[in-house]
Amino acid sequence: MRWWAGRVRQFRNHLGARVAPAERTALLGWAPAWAVDAFDAMHVADRRHGLDVMASLLADGVDFASEADRELLLAGLLHDCGKGDTGVWPRVAVALGQAYGPAVRRLGRLLPWPGWRTALDRGEAHAEISARLVAAAGGSVRTVELIRHQDAPQDPVDGERLRLADEAN
Repeated sequence: MRWWAGRVRQFRNHLGARVAPAERTALLGWAPAWAVDAFDAMHVADRRHGLDVMASLLADGVDFASEADRELLLAGLLHDCGKGDTGVWPRVAVALGQAYGPAVRRLGRLLPWPGWRTALDRGEAHAEISARLVAAAGGSVRTVELIRHQDAPQDPVDGERLRLADEAN
């Protein structure tokens, strides 16, 4: 039931996602230009989610004082940048596939809607796509690896912090 409650919350958040101009402007005070550009290119729901993940990390004690913490905050902000313009229904299908297995994914691939399979592929591979985009934009190796392994962290401390902040939002 907890999984479903989280997914319903994410669905609502996706549909009502907004980013206030002041939130975007605040990034200019600490994020490098490449990161702001990557943020601006994201779907509004992913920008909102990235800001919320970053806020959770800040509430957990991460701050801007150290380079390592800034790298973690950038990973939180940009970890879904590879989802692109994937709509809400393919995102629902990907989440159901993750929860209920490959049969759901196979069924989703049978739907004849234009762009559906591409959106499913992008949703399923978004961690790797996001990592590559951040690497190409100028992200550090550490930020890239935190993003790449967001679902199965290799960094037992900060990777897990990112995973938990992502799940909470």
